Amino acid sequence: MTYKQISDLPQEIRDQLPEHCQQIFCAAFNAAQSDGLSEEGARDVAWNSVRNEYEQGKDGKWHRKAEDSAIHHKAITTGGN
Repeated sequence: MTYKQISDLPQEIRDQLPEHCQQIFCAAFNAAQSDGLSEEGARDVAWNSVRNEYEQGKDGKWHRKAEDSAIHHKAITTGGN
């Protein structure tokens, strides 16, 4: 089962997650399903995708994680022969 749009997501997910998280969840779930994962496996992938960008605060709401500039602006060097 894939979700054509975020309004097709289960109500419990729509109630918990802000719209951007719902979009991430939906896209990740659908991609995992098309790769042959079970519904449960696709749901796990989708939640992990949400957790990559967001975290649940003490208030129970999901908030975007602060960018770690050391990770996002890391220089890549190549090895020599």
